[in-house]
Amino acid sequence: MITKVTVKYIAGLSRIHLQDSELEKLTYELEGILDYIKNLEKLDVSKVTPTSHVQPIKNVFREDNVEDSLKQEDALGFAIAQSQGSFRVPQVIE
Repeated sequence: MITKVTVKYIAGLSRIHLQDSELEKLTYELEGILDYIKNLEKLDVSKVTPTSHVQPIKNVFREDNVEDSLKQEDALGFAIAQSQGSFRVPQVIE
């Protein structure tokens, strides 16, 4: 059972601010998704072969071509902030 409290908690973890109307809508939609999954769990899949992809695929390899890369100074020219020759970004882990 998905509640507004659960959705609000998950939104907080995701740093997403939700209006009350959005909170109610998402709660309803997530509950519908879980109900659909419950229906899928009732299916007999004992004779279905496990697969990682719907269609058969294979790796396609190509030759590596050595090319000039972007110089450090040019790359850092796009940076909002830099420190000791690297991009400086805000701390994301509290």
